[in-house]
Amino acid sequence: MEIRSWSYDAFPAYAEPTEGAVWMDTTGDEVGVLYTQQQIVYMTAEGTPLHMDVLTPFTRNRPDAVYPCIAFVPGSAWMQQNIALVLPLLAQLARRGFIVAAVEYRHSGLAHYPAQIVDARNAVRYLRLHAQELHIDPARMLLAGDSSGGHTAVFGALRHNDDTPENAFPGVSAEVCGVVDYYGSVSVLTEDANPSTPNHKLPDSPEGRVMGGVNLRERPDLCRELSAQCHITKDTALAPMLILHGTKDRIVNAEQSVALYRCLRAAGKDAALYLLRGADHGGAEFWTPQVLDVVEAFARRCMR
Repeated sequence: MEIRSWSYDAFPAYAEPTEGAVWMDTTGDEVGVLYTQQQIVYMTAEGTPLHMDVLTPFTRNRPDAVYPCIAFVPGSAWMQQNIALVLPLLAQLARRGFIVAAVEYRHSGLAHYPAQIVDARNAVRYLRLHAQELHIDPARMLLAGDSSGGHTAVFGALRHNDDTPENAFPGVSAEVCGVVDYYGSVSVLTEDANPSTPNHKLPDSPEGRVMGGVNLRERPDLCRELSAQCHITKDTALAPMLILHGTKDRIVNAEQSVALYRCLRAAGKDAALYLLRGADHGGAEFWTPQVLDVVEAFARRCMR
């Protein structure tokens, strides 16, 4: 065979009969996932570098394809995240044809609310600004997250502040087509919002820490500020939202998602709630083909 720079189409396929070999057909449309960007710094906030990891789908037939993007904020009770922990799960979303960026925020030991939301919106801006090199379609972006990351994603879609100093990338929008909230810690209005947290609302609780180390039992104003349903009216601009929650969630009571869903529907917003019977706070139940089908269908509807 001549040694030269072969194009794929011109290269002759091996076709000699080979006893014992099993021949398998391929189409070139099979989807794989590459870990294309590892711990890249998307911005520095008050001296703290913030990172993201990017997973990119690929196929043989479309090596230069452009994909929609999901910016995903891993939950951590607003404390330090372990982004690497969720990458294998997020790869399943990437295999569905989405670039998925796992986003780090400033944890509550570094900065208080709303720093986490500011960071997530700036991550969206970074992805949009670098869309060409990352093979992202900047018009088709979603914001998602789980637990405290779900709270961050919901509030990220509520904030609308592109012309303020919070915007680290002037002239670049942080608006998204939709939000996916996985069992988000979106409300502290009820006493059973976090059933297994004995210090619920106290200064050393996750919610107390993210609000500045305050006793939220004495600050109903801050409880309302931290609770998503208190920010939604008929006039609120809000992208469509998909909410998923387990019915036996011992960390974040499913009632939080139900309250948010009812508020969204009462305000006339585009919202869907899926309650997973028996599911706890996260777990493999949220990454089954059936649930991934729901998330993919929602994302593609929002991105049309």
